[in-house]
Amino acid sequence: MADKIRVLLSEEDVNARINQVAAQISKDYEGKSVHLICILKGGVFFTCELAKRLTVPVSLDFMSVSSYGDDTKSSGVVRIVKDLDEPLTDLNVLIVEDIIDSGRTLSYLMEVLKQRGPASIRLCTLLDKPERRVKKQVKVDYTCFTIPDEFVVGYGLDYAQKYRNLPYIGVVEL
Repeated sequence: MADKIRVLLSEEDVNARINQVAAQISKDYEGKSVHLICILKGGVFFTCELAKRLTVPVSLDFMSVSSYGDDTKSSGVVRIVKDLDEPLTDLNVLIVEDIIDSGRTLSYLMEVLKQRGPASIRLCTLLDKPERRVKKQVKVDYTCFTIPDEFVVGYGLDYAQKYRNLPYIGVVEL
């Protein structure tokens, strides 16, 4: 039986907001280049859309970090599944995430990446669930949407590897 999915944010709303956030990032990095670190797998949809809209020079790398497995709640155990291909020394790094909730993964990841010598490091997310934040020190610099504590899919976010390809953000009604 298929899961029922309720639309939370339409494709049009998501695209409009990505345009706004990209314009702000381009303004903030004017005269500089930005090195995007896409957090796989979910972040790839958002990262590609964001990168297309940036007007500053962009380089890109990928990292896979996991704390979920096939569950709807974070396990709290963070694993680097795929590390970066290039060094970060003196780069203006922008970590691009699909969603931030507890902050455990990003807290761990930010500490790891800061040790690699970037000129700056900032965080951009499509979705933020601040009411779920356990790691309060995680500061999100660019947020497209702040959402309630519901399990969401679409636009790269999945439920047991399903629904990443939805062009909108939806809530799986279990």
